[in-house]
Amino acid sequence: MGAQWKQKGREASALKRGQVFGKLAKEIVVAAKAGGADPDLNARLFVAIEAAKKHSVPRDTIERAVKKGAGLTGEQVNYELVAYEGFAPHKVPVIVECLTDNRSRTAPEIRVLFKTGQLGAIGSVAWMFNHVGIVEGHHANTAQDLETVAIEAGAQNVEPEAHDVPAGHIGARFFCDRTDLDAVSKFLSKAGWMVTASEMSYVAKNTVEVPESQRPEVIAFLTAIDEHDDVHRVYTAMK
Repeated sequence: MGAQWKQKGREASALKRGQVFGKLAKEIVVAAKAGGADPDLNARLFVAIEAAKKHSVPRDTIERAVKKGAGLTGEQVNYELVAYEGFAPHKVPVIVECLTDNRSRTAPEIRVLFKTGQLGAIGSVAWMFNHVGIVEGHHANTAQDLETVAIEAGAQNVEPEAHDVPAGHIGARFFCDRTDLDAVSKFLSKAGWMVTASEMSYVAKNTVEVPESQRPEVIAFLTAIDEHDDVHRVYTAMK
């Protein structure tokens, strides 16, 4: 759990279906606004659309979100990414990223959710994490040397990835500078990799071992944070 809280299958939790769709559609809107409406030229948008399809978001909802983000509907898109830092119960470092169109609404609501933990100032926790780009994917050629692929793609590091990797494929997670994220994603796609995630992420420099007796309280805190409508990603140093 040292990277993103519930990174695998986070939308498949107990969240209401409509809330899941809303979070996925918001990511599509932001991705389209940042990189354009063509998923073949916008790696982040491609991944966002694939995630939405995986969770059965209706096609018209996806198309509407793409058009909205790309400015093709005349609607204004005012989402901003806001990060909150602090500690979960038992001093577990946490970074919460929100996509919000109203910071004045989001801030006090996040503050309330931190009542069982401790909300900190900007920079109070971020120094405990590396802010990097991460690209995940799989490839049918299992004979590839991942280190070589990473170097060619412009990534700084790579590790094998076995989660949700089809049989007969090799899976990997590539780490890169944030400014290289799009370039690494595009290189891997052109090289035959099926990119399943392409995002900026906070990775804990050192993880925190939480005793089993304390884990339920920490998990309950993280789950409550994760279920807030404006919360986009939750990162924790919990092992």
